[in-house]
Amino acid sequence: MEPINIRAKHGPEYHIQNKWVKFLTAKGWHVERLIGNAFQSGIPDLLLMHPEHGIRFVDIKVDGKYSFTAAQKQKWPLWLKFGCGIWILSAKSSEDCTKSHMVEQYERLFKGPNVMDFWKDSWHINLDKLLEELDEPD
Repeated sequence: MEPINIRAKHGPEYHIQNKWVKFLTAKGWHVERLIGNAFQSGIPDLLLMHPEHGIRFVDIKVDGKYSFTAAQKQKWPLWLKFGCGIWILSAKSSEDCTKSHMVEQYERLFKGPNVMDFWKDSWHINLDKLLEELDEPD
């Protein structure tokens, strides 16, 4: 009989996310994990709040192995169009989350939203056309 392959409870993104939560909390951010469900698919991983720096929606990605869900591809360009920024923080693995790497990544939060830096050209959609279609009567 072949051994049963048991999938790990949490993937690499989860462990990277844990390191980010600890790092950001130590920097004075309040961090809320956002858990999507059938009615909330496509939301970023984390909501950050800071009394001086404001609010950030952040998604954690594994360098070189990330992708975006269909809901993220549809929702995030719309969020950006309506002024809601999304930032990406990444690492190759949780072991890659050294202090120097995280400080370098942390600087991303103080620049404009960077989600489009991670976007593949094939994912671009025409938002104006999408919005027009939504406004059309049935």
